[in-house]
Amino acid sequence: MEWREFAERMAELARELLTKESVSETLDEIAASAVKLITGCDAAGILAVRKGHAVTLSACGEWVRESDRLQGELGEGPCFDLARGAADERAYRIEDMTDPQPSWPRFAEAARDLGIGSMTGVLLYTDKEDFGALNLYSRRPGAFTHEFETAGWLLASHAAVALSSARTIDQLEHAMQTRHGIGEAMGILMERHRLSEDDAFNVLRSISQEHNIKLRDVAQRVRDDRTEQL
Repeated sequence: MEWREFAERMAELARELLTKESVSETLDEIAASAVKLITGCDAAGILAVRKGHAVTLSACGEWVRESDRLQGELGEGPCFDLARGAADERAYRIEDMTDPQPSWPRFAEAARDLGIGSMTGVLLYTDKEDFGALNLYSRRPGAFTHEFETAGWLLASHAAVALSSARTIDQLEHAMQTRHGIGEAMGILMERHRLSEDDAFNVLRSISQEHNIKLRDVAQRVRDDRTEQL
């Protein structure tokens, strides 16, 4: 993609992000846009580190959640170091995952097993705070050049602005868990009663309103009821 076209697509993305109703939706759109806009990018994600634990704030494509989980468990990896502020630089680039990676030997081996050929990432930050890292993955080595690091920086800037509006990573993680729980409850109702997605959500909302119970608590009861029946 030529830079003029990329600039136009970035302008479109900026307008699209303004329509998102939550920080998590905004981050999801940024990760998805990285895969669509950056040549060679097969997967993208946004990682934060909270109290020493890796938190996947957004994931588009395979590898992302597993890569984040491995780095958190191993306590090493380029995304993990960047997100927790352990790296001296504000970006990293691994051209070929098959090359020795002395800083992250265990993660590099696991990444090769996942099928990751190359990676790059940039820090998400404002002038006051570091929020995490935007990470890009490719199946093939040498996918990311210095030229495409610039594209990553532009996307990371959008993500940092979105995250700066969230008061804490803990609150954002809780919001994501709530959304996932509601989606799971909707899936249970759809399967059990053959409802559409909209109808399943309306059932949850009606119960919430009629009984003055928070939507997330209604969803939890549906999930608990299914567990008891198994």
